[in-house]
Amino acid sequence: MFPSVLNVTLLMMEAQQVIWLRCLRLASGGTVAEAEAARMVTEKLAANGNAAAAILGGAHADQVIHGYRRKVRANLRRLQRPSR
Repeated sequence: MFPSVLNVTLLMMEAQQVIWLRCLRLASGGTVAEAEAARMVTEKLAANGNAAAAILGGAHADQVIHGYRRKVRANLRRLQRPSR
């Protein structure tokens, strides 16, 4: 059970960082904000579809959370770089 709690806690903290960085990027406006908004919607739909497929395929909750964390960490790394 401890790994599950740890994974959920880390996902929560990483997601909050991504939300903050995305808000800053969206607040900046322009084409960068438009691209980020479109990317955000596309990624959320794909992530939810992947999670649903994994659950229907019998995946454990930790596996689904791990998949979400991988995507969230990738977004965190991308958003921490200066925008072009």
